[in-house]
Parts: sequence; C-alpha cells; structure tokens
Amino acid sequence: TMAALKEKGNPLAYVGDVVGTGSSRKSGINSVQWHMGRDIPGVPNKRTGGVVIGSIIAPIFFNTAEDSGCLPIQAPVDELETGDEIVVKPYSGQITKNGEVVSEFKLAPNTLTDEMRAGGRIPLIIGKGLTAKAREVLGLGTTDMFLAPEQPVDNGKGYTQAQKMVGKACGIEGVKPGMYVEPIATTVGSQDTTGPMTRDEIKELAALSFGADMVMQSFCHTAAYPKPADIKLRHTLPDFINSRGGVTLKPGDGIIHSWLNRLCLPDTVGTGGDSHTRFPIGISFPAGSGLIAFAGVTGMMPLTMPESVLVRFKGEMQPGITLRDLVNAIP
Repeated sequence: TMAALKEKGNPLAYVGDVVGTGSSRKSGINSVQWHMGRDIPGVPNKRTGGVVIGSIIAPIFFNTAEDSGCLPIQAPVDELETGDEIVVKPYSGQITKNGEVVSEFKLAPNTLTDEMRAGGRIPLIIGKGLTAKAREVLGLGTTDMFLAPEQPVDNGKGYTQAQKMVGKACGIEGVKPGMYVEPIATTVGSQDTTGPMTRDEIKELAALSFGADMVMQSFCHTAAYPKPADIKLRHTLPDFINSRGGVTLKPGDGIIHSWLNRLCLPDTVGTGGDSHTRFPIGISFPAGSGLIAFAGVTGMMPLTMPESVLVRFKGEMQPGITLRDLVNAIP
C-alpha cells in the first residue's frame, strides 16, 4: 500500500486514532521515518522528517517524534482514510481534503516549528545553547531568533508536591501544568531492550562522560530468556556505560524499577527508559532511548509539565502491604 501511495509523488503521513502506546523504544518512530521520512545528508542508515497525526498520541512516542524531527500533530482523524490526499496547514491549524476543512488543531508545544527546522528537539536545544554561549563570548545580547515556549497563565493557586519537586530541580518554587522547563535530572535509568539505541544516541552526542549524577544500565528484560544478540550485548554494553561514569547491573540483579527506587534521592527528578518507570522517592518521567541518552549526557531533560493529582491515603498500612499495593489500589 505504501509503495502505491508513494508513486503519486506526495509525502506520506502516519495517521491513527490512538498512536504510539505501550513502548519507550525509539524503533517505533524510526520505523515511521524509515518509510515516510527523508534522508539526512551525510548520515547513512538514518532518516528524519515525517508527519504523525493522531487523536491521541502517547507521550513517549510524541516526545520521540519531536526529538527525531518528525512532526506530531494531535487532531481529530475521524474524516481521514487510507489513501486520502490531504493538505496539512500547521500555522493555521487545519487539515483539508478536497478543499474542505476536515480537522482542526493547535500545534503544541508552540516551538514545534523551530524543532522541525532544527531536525528535532534535541538538536534545537543544543543549537540554542551553542548560540547563547557564542553570543556571550562576542558580547552580544540575547537573540529573538528562536521561539520562546508559551507558558500558562498563573492561576494564583499553590503548587502540588510534584510541582514543587520539579520546581526545585529547576531552581524555582514550583512548576504549573503546561510549563516548559528543563529540570536537572539526577537519576537516569536505561534497560536492555532500549540500551543499544541509547548507546547509538550517546555516540551521536559524541559524549565521553555522563552529566547526570547516576546513570544506571540494567539487563532485566532479557535476563530469563536471552537471545544471541542479548548475550552479545551483555559483553559490550557494560564497558560503554561504565567508561562514561555509569553503573551497570548484571543479569539477575533485578529490574530497573526496583533499583531506581533505591537510587533516587528525595525531591529529585529522574527518568528511565521504560513506559512505566517511576520513583516512589522523588519523581520520574518516562522517556524513549533518545531522551535517556540526552538526560544522561547533559544532566537535564526537556519537560512540558503534565497535570498532577493529589491522592491521600487514610488509615494504617497492614502487614504485608507494600507501596505498590497502595498505588495499584488507585482507581
């Protein structure tokens, strides 16, 4: 089907009602770009660009698309079918078919257009940092070349515990939902099924050391039933991580989540390469392999603060009941 559509000469868009759920692996967006993106001059076996449209786009998939230079658009797709010829108007927030508007949206974050021009969110962050340092050396003021992230209006209310914790990692009192921030990432975890891709991303960043306080690599997902490629990875990835100041667990040591629970300090922000990574002590945000590499190398992570919900338990914990049991009891 894709080959037939490409013969028409138009670029392809990946469209679905719910897109990208259930995985932190960057291979998902890599596959989309391999078939629907464009070549990168001078970079073999890797592509960029592409468009993803979904009524709902899973957060990790959305962030990975941003980082890779793919344009993710959350918009109603009820009127879109395979083979349709559409016109996507990102600035006016419209998708037209046969001259009629069939879907409307608003680009979010507002910096998406800058990210696409830079080839992705991570290249944009690096480019903005280099530009700021160069202008400082040259005695020039700040530039208005880049779009500034839109920040939500302060509603005058206080901050939740989660918002205070992220605020502390940013050096401010708190962070409201919808704010774009770049908190210090104290703890970064990588697991084995995403480890090879994280390694490739670290190489692309030309990094010889980690900036985060704790970078940990586990081998929990393939410990029980390793394939030949998994066994090979166990002999090559540890030296790569350890030589840059990271810590590598051995197969059988335990799963990424339990170790990150032990390693993260109170009131710190961390991230891990798994869709359900979480820190009962501290606060975590899941990430794909590209963002794991970036957070590990730089010691910070780009974040648009999500909503947080206050949950209060009453009574006493009974014998044998763990914190996980309490979390699983939340409807």
